[in-house]
Amino acid sequence: MAAPARTDSVLVPFLVGTLGIALFSAMDAVMKGLALGIGAFNAVFWRMLVGLALSTLLYALSRPARPSRAAMRYHVIRGVVGAFMALTFFWGIARMPLVEAVALTFVAPLVSLYLAAAILHEPVGRQAVLASLIGFAGVLLIVATRAETAGGRDWWGVASVLSSAMLYAYNIILMRQQALVAKPREIAFYQYVVVVAVLALAAPFLATVPAASHWPDLVVAAILALASLMLLAWAYARAEAHRLAPVEYTALIWAALFGFLVFAEPVRLATLAGAALIVAGCVLAARTQSHPEPAIEAMP
Repeated sequence: MAAPARTDSVLVPFLVGTLGIALFSAMDAVMKGLALGIGAFNAVFWRMLVGLALSTLLYALSRPARPSRAAMRYHVIRGVVGAFMALTFFWGIARMPLVEAVALTFVAPLVSLYLAAAILHEPVGRQAVLASLIGFAGVLLIVATRAETAGGRDWWGVASVLSSAMLYAYNIILMRQQALVAKPREIAFYQYVVVVAVLALAAPFLATVPAASHWPDLVVAAILALASLMLLAWAYARAEAHRLAPVEYTALIWAALFGFLVFAEPVRLATLAGAALIVAGCVLAARTQSHPEPAIEAMP
């Protein structure tokens, strides 16, 4: 009788996590529409301002203590990385199909294996090397599908999304270090604060106040992002990470669905094959780690 009880205990977090990924993917679709309409910088900057207001309210209700010096260091570094990670991702998805962009971001955990070796001095075994080779084969397959369009716009989009994935690989390392010195609400709040501060430096030159018709989408995107973060945090607090890993990969399904329904983007067989290789690489890499990292994170 113990096994069914165990299954039931994982089922609810699994379903909640799946909902979190679905909301995150919906946010990506909303943000792509905004990036096409008002530009990636304005979409990210104004959505982050709305998110900061919501996050401030939640953080204040928790009666927070002052962060330690070590925590603030990680908050600042990760916030700076997060700002450029978000800009490059949302700029990229405005120039390529949503499902292809999301698939490319899944290489981040594979790259993080090598960053962990360089920064945290963690060993990289043969299985991890094989996993990365499989994953990068998937990337090459997806990139090859872009060659068929022969459009410079597509190539810039691919380069931008891959740049975002590289930044997220470093973000994974920071996330692991940051989690040791700060709680989730504190991390989320200061992530918004630092990202807004970084973007504000360029705001006088790049920001324009969106038309009234865009504000509902900005608010919806901010709510979706925050709700996704909360649902995923709840799920991962109640189930082991390796049991919830399949939840992360449902992002590909949602991205394909939203891309087709909202932007009429076709899903190519080569894209599905490339995504399958990347996911296979991530699964193989996760088996080499005692604490597998989630493949994606709700971007700020």
